[in-house]
Amino acid sequence: MRLIGLIILLGMLGSCKPEIYTPKPRGYAMIDTPRHAYQPFDRAGYPYYFEYPVYGRITHDSSLDGANGRDPYWINMDFPSFGATIYLSYKVIDANHKLQQLLEDAHEMSYFHTKKADYINEPVFHTRHGVHGVIYSVGGNAASSYQFFATDSTKHFLRGALYFNTTPNADSLQPVTNFLHTDIEHFLGSLEWR
Repeated sequence: MRLIGLIILLGMLGSCKPEIYTPKPRGYAMIDTPRHAYQPFDRAGYPYYFEYPVYGRITHDSSLDGANGRDPYWINMDFPSFGATIYLSYKVIDANHKLQQLLEDAHEMSYFHTKKADYINEPVFHTRHGVHGVIYSVGGNAASSYQFFATDSTKHFLRGALYFNTTPNADSLQPVTNFLHTDIEHFLGSLEWR
């Protein structure tokens, strides 16, 4: 009898534990990325040619000077399924837009993100089409994870920046950022001046 009473008492004491809540780690939605495929951008009158993803669309940049005709070659490469845009601004290198000043502006705009960046890499690239420049890879929760410029150093200068339409979170955006980096590299590799 004592043994049964002891077992019941131990069972009651063991069952009276308070419920302990264990928080689950945060998760992110799975992002389905399409297969990389490209189409030409070859509009008459534009000073450049390039290939861009079939899941992107080209729009005229009307946010700044492009709408009034002062910068008619400023365009956006929109990716609606990712909520991302690559803003492209083109300048002719001349007395009003000297190469050194354009390079300094591109560097300054990229390093503006150092407040939130963990790091900034600056790999230089050269293509078989005579295009060269720098891709600024910005790590951390910066507003723009990739910025770049491309030039021939004599006449053409193109600057680009990738932005997402959301608050930057490097962890959740990383799959899309890596995916679009491949597209940026393809874009720059196919860029030709007209």
